[in-house]
Amino acid sequence: MRIVDVWINCPSADVADAIADALISKRLVACSNRYGEIASRYFWKGKIEEAIEVPLLVKTRLSLFEAVKDETIRLHPYETPSVLGVEISAGNQEYIDWVYAETEPKGQTPGSE
Repeated sequence: MRIVDVWINCPSADVADAIADALISKRLVACSNRYGEIASRYFWKGKIEEAIEVPLLVKTRLSLFEAVKDETIRLHPYETPSVLGVEISAGNQEYIDWVYAETEPKGQTPGSE
């Protein structure tokens, strides 16, 4: 059973919450964590930009990453949002089982991936 943390930088808490709610309601992710504002600097279209962003962390099965990425890009206001999956190499089995249970596609039994 393989899970990933997916990091998504958002322009506001409202955007982060809307993305999190959509992903959770579609059972693409088990849960989310919204962090406080951060100052971001990046090179964009030929110049250095800076912005205040809100990091969003969501947790899901590795097999659902593409669906999470696609839905996030559909909902995100940025032209090129950052949607980065970090595979978890170790964790307590009870938590991993919970992530799987909360992202259970209909007609599938836990651990059948």
